[in-house]
Amino acid sequence: MAAPLSERLAGALIDDDRADRGELPPAVADAVAGNSLRQVGAHTLQNVGDLVVDPKTVLTWLLAATGAPAAFVGLLVPIRDAGSMVPQVVLAPFVRRLAIRKWVWVTGAILQAVAVAGMAVVTATLTGVAAGIGILGTLTLLALARSASSFASKDVLGRTLPKGVRGQINGLAAVGAGVAAITVGLGMRLIGGEDTPPATFAWLLVGGATAWVLAAVVYAGLREAPGEHDRDRDGVSALRGALGLLRDDAPFRRFVLTRSLLLVSALSPPFVVALATQQGGAGLQGLAAFVISSGVASLVAGRFWGRASDRSSRTTMQWAAGLSSLIVVTFVAATRVDALATLTLLYPATYLLLAIAHTGSRIGRKTYVVDLGEGNTRTDYIAVSNTAMGLILLLAGAVTAGAATFGEEVALLLLAGLGALGIVVAATLPEVSAGQSDAD
Repeated sequence: MAAPLSERLAGALIDDDRADRGELPPAVADAVAGNSLRQVGAHTLQNVGDLVVDPKTVLTWLLAATGAPAAFVGLLVPIRDAGSMVPQVVLAPFVRRLAIRKWVWVTGAILQAVAVAGMAVVTATLTGVAAGIGILGTLTLLALARSASSFASKDVLGRTLPKGVRGQINGLAAVGAGVAAITVGLGMRLIGGEDTPPATFAWLLVGGATAWVLAAVVYAGLREAPGEHDRDRDGVSALRGALGLLRDDAPFRRFVLTRSLLLVSALSPPFVVALATQQGGAGLQGLAAFVISSGVASLVAGRFWGRASDRSSRTTMQWAAGLSSLIVVTFVAATRVDALATLTLLYPATYLLLAIAHTGSRIGRKTYVVDLGEGNTRTDYIAVSNTAMGLILLLAGAVTAGAATFGEEVALLLLAGLGALGIVVAATLPEVSAGQSDAD
């Protein structure tokens, strides 16, 4: 009798030789293939939605198209990124009480769809300051909803799939994101120009909201068995527990430090884009080149980094940090050469390489934190690390913004130095990946 289609498809995409299904409840162990495909599909659809509300690119153009004051631009990234991370330590006690946690992700996806639909209405009906306030308000709702989904996704990943598979799922989702980014980027090339009407952005946002609804439907079909849950912890004890984890759990503390140093690949691209706009091409078609570069990076690198993370997520983080720093230093050197600095291709090419390194960084650290803990300990690790990173991101953003007053190149070199330090700190982390041990 032929194997079900889901198992054949999962077998073609995923190498599960290192996976130990015995660590999962029997009902979930039998559903690994279906759970794998559903998580890849849901996260791919979520990434489509993320693309159309990217604060570094699309929302910046959107504010300009609606005539919102430029001051609003500086609030986009802090609201979206820190807003989706900082609340997680407060959210953790409520999630810990749930025996089934996939519905947290589903609820977050639906709320993100509502927020983006609201943003589409704002874009189509308001201009100037009112549009800016409306966009930031709906972005705040999206960030809070994203906090719930982001937190739950890693927890559910650990509950529904065994070690040895989790990194590949993240990698395949990155490949799906790459296809989506290339598609959206090519669409921007077709509709683009220097003056894109707000109505065009509104329809783009409607498409993003639809993608989140579909993602929620796909994710709701995951098979998750009731797991460890705790009804006793409240918000105050959660905060105390978070501080205790950072104080007493040395491996986890080093992971948070390593993740902080990996920000080189996350914070460098906006400076590359800023330098590119100084060379011209700031219209929607210019934006498309960077969106496409991001997509190509996920498409070509997602599966590679996913498999590498299942072998050793620690080593993957080291490679990602080292590559990011090398790319940044090489780029800064190139900008000092007049013949190279004026090459239009230099900027999207650098963005592409940084996106490849950032894909490795994201997949490596996501896989590491899921493999590091079990049960509610994993839940706490995810919440505390994300909340800490939200605060660190605000600090790092302020520091790099200050450095950028001396020039974008200064900020880039500072980030490259932090990435180099990340290689050293990551080497002190214990191995947690399937088939690895501290003796390896």
